[in-house]
Order: sequence, then structure tokens, then C-alpha cells
Amino acid sequence: MLYVWFDACIGYVSITATYTEEWEKWWRNPEQVKLYQFMGKDNVPFHTVIFPGSQLGTGDKWTMPNHISTTEYLNYEHGKFSKSRGVGVFGTNAKETGIPSDVWRYYLLSHRPETGDSEFEWDGFIASNNNELLKNFGNFVNRVIKFVNSKIYDSVVPDYTKHTEPYFDEHKKEVNAALAQYNEELHAVKLKAALQTAMKVSSIGNKLLQDNKIDNKLATEQPDKCAAVVGLALNQIHLLASLIEPYMPATSALILEQLNMPLLIIPDLWEADSIKPNHKIGQAAHLFSVIKPEKEKEWRELFGGEEARKAKAEKEAKAAAKKAEKERKKAAKAAAKDGGAKGESVEAIEKGGKETLPGEKTAVEEVSERVKQVVLQSS
Repeated sequence: MLYVWFDACIGYVSITATYTEEWEKWWRNPEQVKLYQFMGKDNVPFHTVIFPGSQLGTGDKWTMPNHISTTEYLNYEHGKFSKSRGVGVFGTNAKETGIPSDVWRYYLLSHRPETGDSEFEWDGFIASNNNELLKNFGNFVNRVIKFVNSKIYDSVVPDYTKHTEPYFDEHKKEVNAALAQYNEELHAVKLKAALQTAMKVSSIGNKLLQDNKIDNKLATEQPDKCAAVVGLALNQIHLLASLIEPYMPATSALILEQLNMPLLIIPDLWEADSIKPNHKIGQAAHLFSVIKPEKEKEWRELFGGEEARKAKAEKEAKAAAKKAEKERKKAAKAAAKDGGAKGESVEAIEKGGKETLPGEKTAVEEVSERVKQVVLQSS
């Protein structure tokens, strides 16, 4: 009998061999191939001791682990994910929400627990979509492409080479500094940091539009300058599509479709000229949609597990009891006016008085009993 973690790690090789007869190009080529592995911290001993030990034990040449990227724990709403208890959102659950996979990928990678535990929270998930993706990233891309789609340019990239100024040179320097940081972070397998840097490139793009007040007035009064801003922005969007492709591939593909361009190989130095003058772009389309704030409560209850459902049932039952008590007191006061003539006190009527039959429960007692039944049934 083979120990499971011996079998599992060697399975990487056998799976590749099943996929292609040229598997040795990956697994017996340490001079040209570097092996990066990603896992939770619990699996580190198996991939750093058992797997390399197994390779060395054969006496053959192997591509061995070069970099192990591990993560801490991702918690759920200040608790723990639990499939058995229905706590937390999992693969099929995420699909059922109707939220695009790229939004999930962005939030989870931006909260990747690389150096310590991190938290999945619904309010943060919604905010990351509405503020970071929609208002920052999506706004930059959509605003520029719609502007080029307008009657001013009729979807044709203007000649952006006629105007230059120090501001544009500084802008390129700022983008290239962020690009260098992004490349450095990805090579160091700092996935979370590199994603933040990619979003920084988007913020720099929004600043370009704001500083130069890109609109019809600029196009009319300073056409060459407007063309220079447009050319710079379009090329920056092309770069952004490449920077976010490892994180949000569907979003990257949609941007490239709108630009009518192939994927740009991420450069070491950005020249801002991959999209040339007179190139015809496609039509603008929104990359992201607003998630309504009320979804937070809905999803928290839906994916909170049995305990959350029990708490909700108790809360609703207590609210019903409080309402019933209020209605009973109101009815008792009304009855007191009629009961006074029969010698009944208000206190007697509120307690059930002569109208309460032996063994009969008041409204409060009945609702309280329902609360207990709900709790018992839930548990």
C-alpha cells in the first residue's frame, strides 16, 4: 500500500504523461523549466520533503520544486467555512448568485491570505465590485472607448503623435514604475500585491482623464492634445488587459474585443504605441454591473448555515410575540371600558380575567411556545 501523499505528488507527473507524450519536456527538464506550486500551509511537508525525496530516490533527472507558494486560512464572516454545516459560499453557490466568475476571482485574490489569515465578508465583496471594479477599472475603460466610439472619432484611433508635453512624459514614467513593480511582484509570487499594482495602473489612467478634462470641448478647441490623451489612454487600457489577464481572464478578453486587438505580451518597458493611429476599435460595453447593497443581507442569511437560520427564526418569533402582546394589551384596554360595568378590573382583563377558560393560553404564552418549537426543530 502506497502512502497517500506519495501517490498524490507523483500523480502530477502521471497526469501530465496522460495528457501528452511529451511530458518529459516539463518533468525531466530542470535546466529550462521551473516548477511553482501553490497550496495551503497544511500540505507543505508533503511537497517539500516527500515529493522531492521520491524524485531523488529514483536516481533519475527530474524537474524539482523551485518555489512553493502557501496560504494561511480564509475565514468566513469572522467564523469558519464549513460545507457540512452549510456555512460559507462554495463553487456551486457562487455560480448560483449570478455574479460573474471574474468578480469572485478578483475579490478572493485581493484577499488572498498570503502572510496571515484573511476574512471573506459580504459587505467587502459588494464594495470591491461597486467601488474598485466598477467605479475605478470599469469607468476608465468604458469612458475612453465610448469617447472614441462617438462622432468625434467614429471608432477610429486619431493620430496621437502630433502633440507632446512634459505631463505625458511624466505619466508614462509613472505607469512604467508601476509596471516594473508589477513584474517584480509576480516574479516573487506576490499575487495579491501584483493585483493591487494593476489596479493602481487603472487609477493612474483615471487621473489622466481628469487632469486633462477629456470631453467634446477639448476635442474641439485642442484636437491634437485631445488625440494625444486618447492615444495614451487606449494604449494604457491595452496594457491593463494584459496585467489583469492572469486574474480576470474573461474581463481581459472583453477589453481586447472592444479594442479589436490581440493580447499584448507584458513588456519590461511600456512605450504606449501598441495601438497605432487609424486603427478601428470595437464598440464599448460595460465590464461590470452594480451589486445592490440589500444583497448583503440576503446572501449572509442564505449562506450562514443552520445557526444563522435558527437565529433568524428566533428573531422573527420574538418579533411576532412582541406584536401579539401589544395587540392583546390594546384589546384589553378596549375591553376594560365594557368590563367596568360588570365589576371587572383592567388588571383582571389583562391577565385573562373571567373570559380565560381553564387550560387556555394567552397570546404571549402561545407565541412563546412557538419560539421554543422553532428552536427545537432547527436544532
